Amino acid sequence: MDKVVADAATAVQDIPDGAILGVSGFGASHNFPVDLITACAERDISDLTLVCNSLGVSDAHPARLVRAGRVSALKAAFSARAAVPNSSAQDQSPVPIDVELIPQGILVERLRAAGAGLGPFYSPVGVDTDIARGKEQRAFGGREYVLEQPLPVDYAFVYASAADRAGNVAFRGSSENLGPSMAKAAKTVIVQVDKIVEVGELPLDEIDLPGVFVDRVVLASETRTPSWRPRRDESERRQYLGKPGLTPKEVGAWIADLIPSGSYVNLGVGLPTQVSDFVEGRDIVLHAENGVLGYSERVDVDDADPDAYNAGGEPITLGPGSSVFDSVRAFEIARGGHLDAVVLGAFQVDPEGSFANWTTPAMGGGAIGGAMDLVVDPGRLIIAMRHCERNGRSKIVAELDYPVTGRAIVDMIVTDLAVIERDETGLVLRKAAPGFSAEDIVELTAAPMRVDLW
Repeated sequence: MDKVVADAATAVQDIPDGAILGVSGFGASHNFPVDLITACAERDISDLTLVCNSLGVSDAHPARLVRAGRVSALKAAFSARAAVPNSSAQDQSPVPIDVELIPQGILVERLRAAGAGLGPFYSPVGVDTDIARGKEQRAFGGREYVLEQPLPVDYAFVYASAADRAGNVAFRGSSENLGPSMAKAAKTVIVQVDKIVEVGELPLDEIDLPGVFVDRVVLASETRTPSWRPRRDESERRQYLGKPGLTPKEVGAWIADLIPSGSYVNLGVGLPTQVSDFVEGRDIVLHAENGVLGYSERVDVDDADPDAYNAGGEPITLGPGSSVFDSVRAFEIARGGHLDAVVLGAFQVDPEGSFANWTTPAMGGGAIGGAMDLVVDPGRLIIAMRHCERNGRSKIVAELDYPVTGRAIVDMIVTDLAVIERDETGLVLRKAAPGFSAEDIVELTAAPMRVDLW
């Protein structure tokens, strides 16, 4: 049984108008099956429903299908990128496109349900948020749940490191993410690989996706070149009241000091990733929802392994004690209560501990990612963010202006000016940045807050 086909164009030639197409890959730039995407975009087909984690950023990523006008509906965890103008699916598409935003862990579970032949299921993710609108909600054991539907696809494009001619597939490092679930949910699975070997050459214990789930295998047309997102300026000090606040790296160091030894901790995208640079030598195990446990500091791109990256798509260090797995297991760890702390970024936080971090009116879309899954049972939830927007508007507000991510769940806020805890009375200022008084912090905060410094 030989499943190898000549090239990507041959592999995708039978995809019809109106097909549901799943494309694996993670974040802005990692592990997309670029040859298959390009070949599909160059065909004269239309009205596709695209299922993916994110659109990526280049013409070799799922965004190319949108820009080519091939897609009429998108189901994804990211349809836009914060602080990137005109990045939304609607902005990029020359044809009308319907968008359904799905929390990343639920996207994976909906695919898994379809692949396992299961029906609808109840989830605690996104209860009482915009994501739950129009869906049935029911209480079980005193907790609210949202009814979610399986998500079958007609064709799946998956990237992997290697495959044999029978379609047995091996992933490498943190490249597995949504790939296995996407494949199992599909009627026809096409895998792009960096290497094809003869049957029997893949060690049995290195086969991550058995050939029964794979229909076609395509060898990549060229050697993969890692594409890393440029880091933002981590030395920037914003000015408040004419004085400099902390740099992002200093905020990361503050947060690392607040995490006790013996903790399993998830770090979200953006400012939270700074924390990983300050845990070396400590008994803290870091988790990322793309399927990594036990990573440590970020590394320069020149020293990077293309299959070792965090949830923000930044290159990281994997060493003794690290493990890698797919997105299903990553979110089992998160939703199952196995984490001691979660550190997320946010656009706004209110005194009740509710926060918003997935969309603003300026984005034209949303970037839910895994945040709603991560706050189902986060242990201790720490928000890491700038104290104010660039226009001086406080991000700690009396009432949220943006759609909520999680309600009454934040335990602590760490900004470039302060450490603020939430207790039964509301927000409490615990620490101020050097050069700032408690009165300064209160003045710059648009929500009630009492002062009780450590």
